[in-house]
Amino acid sequence: MADAMFAGVAVRDYARSVPWYELLLGAEASFHPHDTEAVWQLAEGQYLYIVEDHDRAGGALCMIWVDDPVTAAARIAGRGLEPVGLERYDAVRKYVFHDVDGNEISIGGEVAPDQAVAAQG
Repeated sequence: MADAMFAGVAVRDYARSVPWYELLLGAEASFHPHDTEAVWQLAEGQYLYIVEDHDRAGGALCMIWVDDPVTAAARIAGRGLEPVGLERYDAVRKYVFHDVDGNEISIGGEVAPDQAVAAQG
């Protein structure tokens, strides 16, 4: 099985996209391989990167799995980004965000049983 993963997201305007990803991820990029690419290390061996690529921008679908998606989404909202949707799958919640190009970057994970029941009512 894999030891690491780099998930890439193509964007039309690198300079315009970086601040959005900083708000979503709550940090500046971990490193910049070149002038139009930024990489965030999310966990050991797990990376999300954006790269300027006009032809491929806007079609990404990524989900970042977290321990507490409700709290993570609230923190992101506190930084100024609101999810455009919420999907529920039994005890899993997926908060959907769209970047400036329409790429879908979601925050998801399993919620505590009391949160899962409360959300269904």
